[in-house]
Amino acid sequence: MNWDQIEGKWKQYSGNVKEKWGKLTDDDLTVISGKRDQLVGKLQERYGMAKDQAEKQIDEFTRSLNTVSSGDNERFKARGSGR
Repeated sequence: MNWDQIEGKWKQYSGNVKEKWGKLTDDDLTVISGKRDQLVGKLQERYGMAKDQAEKQIDEFTRSLNTVSSGDNERFKARGSGR
């Protein structure tokens, strides 16, 4: 998964973002609106982290979504194969 996919489904993934970074408010998520650079800025603001640290955490978050998505696809295939 890449950031364009997350941006395109921001409403779906914003819950995951808030779960990961609980200091972000609903207003923050609205302002971010799927824009990676906005998320970087809000993480810097809310957590006092450096830009490179925020970008690293976002990269790790994106990779974790890839793992979750792959797992969901495998479970779906397993359910479907029993028919």
